[in-house]
Amino acid sequence: MYDESTPSRVTLEASDQALVDGILKRHPRALAKAITLVESTRPDHRRRAAGLLDAILPHTGRSIRLGISGSPGAGKSTFIEALGLNLIGRGHRVAVLAIDPSSSISGGSILGDKTRMEHLSVNPDAYIRPSPSRGSLGGVADKTREAMLICEAAGFDVILVETVGVGQSETTVAGMVDAFVLIQLPNAGDDLQAIKKGIVEVADVIVVNKADIDPDAAELARAQLAGALSLLRHASPNWNPVVVALSAARNQGIDEFWGEIERLREAFSSSGELEAKRRRQSVDWMWSLIDSGLRSRFRENPRVRRDLDSVSRSVSEGAMTAAAAAYRLLDYVEAADG
Repeated sequence: MYDESTPSRVTLEASDQALVDGILKRHPRALAKAITLVESTRPDHRRRAAGLLDAILPHTGRSIRLGISGSPGAGKSTFIEALGLNLIGRGHRVAVLAIDPSSSISGGSILGDKTRMEHLSVNPDAYIRPSPSRGSLGGVADKTREAMLICEAAGFDVILVETVGVGQSETTVAGMVDAFVLIQLPNAGDDLQAIKKGIVEVADVIVVNKADIDPDAAELARAQLAGALSLLRHASPNWNPVVVALSAARNQGIDEFWGEIERLREAFSSSGELEAKRRRQSVDWMWSLIDSGLRSRFRENPRVRRDLDSVSRSVSEGAMTAAAAAYRLLDYVEAADG
């Protein structure tokens, strides 16, 4: 949790105070502008974003954060829309951070989630923010964590992070949420060997979607997945992962799913695991930003920019070893810091 006695190391510019006020007053335009600011790679924008995040930090941390992943065609967007509308009916405000794969040509994304969630996207108690992955590993965007904080400060008490797709690196999202949800199809139980072990190990809840198409196959998949989970070692001593069969398209089983999330939240909160988990995530986030910052400083070094292409070419042509090239370029940065 945030300690208000800790002095801020970043001063918020006066010109950004209106943006902070707009976020706290739940203005959608301010929310969108703030996320755009933190996603910017411009150095001056990064400094402004740091100040903004510092200012809103006392107003964050009160939401339920869920990461949602699954293979293409599993119905992630349909599930998120059904869940979001269900939660809004219960009095919640829902923010969806949908990560789209980036184009290798333009660097942008298709941003199709708003069209796939047509009912949720127009609901005043929902906010959908598609962001391009820009090649980031783990199925999430570089600034997903910052976007979560901004949405929390804007009064959204359920944050859903939809990843690009399923894969071994998709486990990254599990390190920034309270619970990780994996969506599977009814035939997944027939092909357990094809499921990445790493992503199953970090799943807190597995959803067998489209159970209405073939209820018998869905129940078989649910039982087989539950059996597979029982053989794996889960990270939490306070929660045994569960498998829920449902049909998002028919809005069947959503209440049961959310009941499991509430049960998980209670187990994590009462044991102190939730607070400890978020503390670890904050430190991991700090190191992630340090790694990213060091990489940026490296690439911005004048001598590195001057020689990077020629050194890379020498490595490619076999005239220089990768180790020698790396040490040479790193020496430029050390000389500048010295």
